[in-house]
Amino acid sequence: MRIEEAELADVIVLIPQPFRDERGLFTRTFDAETFDDHLGRPGTAAAFVQDSQSRSVRGVVRGMHGRSGRSEAKLVRCANGAVHDVLIDIRPDSPTFGRSQAFRLDDEEFRHLYVPPGFLHGFQALTATADVCYRIDRPHDPAEDIGVAYDDADLGIDWPLPVTAVSARDAKAGSWRELLTRLH
Repeated sequence: MRIEEAELADVIVLIPQPFRDERGLFTRTFDAETFDDHLGRPGTAAAFVQDSQSRSVRGVVRGMHGRSGRSEAKLVRCANGAVHDVLIDIRPDSPTFGRSQAFRLDDEEFRHLYVPPGFLHGFQALTATADVCYRIDRPHDPAEDIGVAYDDADLGIDWPLPVTAVSARDAKAGSWRELLTRLH
């Protein structure tokens, strides 16, 4: 497994090295020792306590979601299909505060992201169906959910496909300006 730094501070891209042959392929999607060595924080991988999975159909956008309070760190990967994955740094003291970065996550290259606490996250399904897996470092608490509208003009996220559906919650999400007020 290779690890690369993303443009956003503290985000890393984990790149498995699949072995392919006539049967198909085999790949290790996570290696705790490699992960911890890269971060320089032994035991960080062991902090992940909950795995979740979503399935979306082409054009669906889920996001932009985050957590207040201590927030959460997560590993995100697309186990089936492909997604356009977007992160926005909402850490006021970060050198990349307010910046976004998009990634293609798919079931061909198996890239996945380590997203530290303090980011908004969302994605759009690019294929007929897309399964996204999340591994988070603390139990989900709905009382800490925060979000910004996926189509907020101030964020200017360029979704690659027409948006076919969003949840009722995402349709009612607040604005970037409202979140900035809350963060300061």
